[in-house]
Amino acid sequence: MTIAKLAHAGGVGVETVRYYQRRGLLAVPEGAVGPGTRGPVRHYGDTDVKRLRFVRSAKAAGFSLDEITELL
Repeated sequence: MTIAKLAHAGGVGVETVRYYQRRGLLAVPEGAVGPGTRGPVRHYGDTDVKRLRFVRSAKAAGFSLDEITELL
């Protein structure tokens, strides 16, 4: 799935996904050039959705992003 679909499945915006990637909370998948695209398309799977949902749940429970990083 694309980053937009991952963000939607996780209930966050695309920029939040990118921010979590920069913080090391989510992995940055290898890019692959897809047909009809202008550049690399990164593909995300169910594991990424589960991890994103965990981060959201932990954040909602009051954990800081640094604490969530330690939990992961």
